[in-house]
Amino acid sequence: MAYSPIVMDHFKNPRNVGEILDADGLGEVGNPVCGDMMSVYIKVENNIIQDVKFKTFGCGAAIAVSSMITELAKGKTLEEAMQIKNSDVAKALGGLPPNKLHCSNLGADALHSAIKNYLDRKAGKIVPQEEGEEHHPEKGGACYCPYCEKQVVEESPFCIFCGKEMPHDHDH
Repeated sequence: MAYSPIVMDHFKNPRNVGEILDADGLGEVGNPVCGDMMSVYIKVENNIIQDVKFKTFGCGAAIAVSSMITELAKGKTLEEAMQIKNSDVAKALGGLPPNKLHCSNLGADALHSAIKNYLDRKAGKIVPQEEGEEHHPEKGGACYCPYCEKQVVEESPFCIFCGKEMPHDHDH
């Protein structure tokens, strides 16, 4: 199956590329098997996604999916955006080849992760880590990527979420 004209348009002319520096929510997902990594940033006002942007490292389908997910989510309530499924993204793109359907999963997952991140921040569940805060595995601490702040396996050479090389003395 070839890419649809819609996929090609969103790949060649992606919408909403970039990041929102003061984002209310950030969702980051990655697929270490294929190497696609997506970050979705949302700005929320009165329970509505007012702005949404993405940064994606991946194939043409991953870029098209990221672009489409931002188009589908913009202007929706958080509840409506949480209902967007991977099949909705693939359908809006006019279909994806079977070996690229996983990309639509990443797009929906990144959006849902950004919304959950926003809700957790709003509820006070996410507290920014203090600079210089140390981790002690023997005391139940966990390792975190210093770039995307996702929990990673101790002594990982690369973050599976953002793909960046982990410094030897990364934040834990």
